[in-house]
Amino acid sequence: MTQFVLLWWITDATGSISALATAGMVALLPQALLGPLGGTLADRYSRRLIMIVADVISALCMSVLIWLFLTDAIELWHLYTMMAIRSSMQAFQGPAASASVAMLVPRSFLARAAGLNQTMIGIMTVAAAPLGALAISLMPIGWALSIDVFTALLGVVPLLLFRIPQLFVAKRDRVGLWREFCEGLAVVWGNGGLRRLYALVTVTVLVIMPGFTLVPLLVREHFGGGAPQVALLEAVGGLAMIAGGILVTALAPKRLILWVVLGFGLSSLTLALVALAPADQFWLGIAWWGVSSIAFIMGNAPLMTLLQTIVPNHLQGRVLSLLSTVIALAAPIGLAMATPLGELIGVRWLFVGMGLLSGVICLLGLLSGVIRNLGDGDS
Repeated sequence: MTQFVLLWWITDATGSISALATAGMVALLPQALLGPLGGTLADRYSRRLIMIVADVISALCMSVLIWLFLTDAIELWHLYTMMAIRSSMQAFQGPAASASVAMLVPRSFLARAAGLNQTMIGIMTVAAAPLGALAISLMPIGWALSIDVFTALLGVVPLLLFRIPQLFVAKRDRVGLWREFCEGLAVVWGNGGLRRLYALVTVTVLVIMPGFTLVPLLVREHFGGGAPQVALLEAVGGLAMIAGGILVTALAPKRLILWVVLGFGLSSLTLALVALAPADQFWLGIAWWGVSSIAFIMGNAPLMTLLQTIVPNHLQGRVLSLLSTVIALAAPIGLAMATPLGELIGVRWLFVGMGLLSGVICLLGLLSGVIRNLGDGDS
């Protein structure tokens, strides 16, 4: 809900591709730069404590934003600063949470656990966008954002109550943080399939990520919609995520890598169809957005399961954070490249080009035998 409110505020206040692109970059770059450190610390220290501290700091940042909005002192750079700090916290929380999953569920249940997780994310997405639109229509934006503080602190409660098993390297066997990070890097670089998969994901994100940041502008500029239409689009996407998560949970895919490549490829291609929908047929754009969301989940959930299956748990924090880092580095670069192009050709045709190009790139991954066979010996 917070993401919806903040991005819509920027869209409504500026109507600028550059402003939205900047917001996307400041929300991604800190996570990219600190990701290796976050993953290394998640393998060395208590993952539970890391998640608690990250949530508390994020809540404090949002409290500052609330005060600035309520005192009418808010400026665009304030949002950028707080988004950067929250992104930094995600660099620590993300690897700690992802690496904990494999210690909480049986190995044979990992695919279904990933599907259930994606289903829950879909449920939250469905609720968040309409609630965000409702909140900013009924109350000052500062009060709307206060819900984020409450839920962040609420998220800390289970971490205080439940224990998370974790494998630790004995202190006498520990090396420096840099060498520990390099151990995680060596796992990826030394595995030809993983190395090529990481490269494929990086290039795909480089091309497609600007679309997710600029979607409010597409709704406004092409379809002539406002906050309710953006909320509807996000809600349909959330329902589709639920459907995708349920499918993954029920099917428990075995050939994980095929699901990853085909899911991401189909998601990208159908994203182009969203923008190709006529301006007076917003319903068609919504339908294609739903298909794209289902396909994305059916690729993303198996990706996490694949990594949790083939990477030893005491290295998962570093390996997973490395994936987050390359994605977070690719995204702002993609935004920087797409911004001038979008100003030139318009946001609609930018979407079409990004969707088609990223879809073709994903599907080309199937030509690599090393990628196709990734995980076969571990499934």
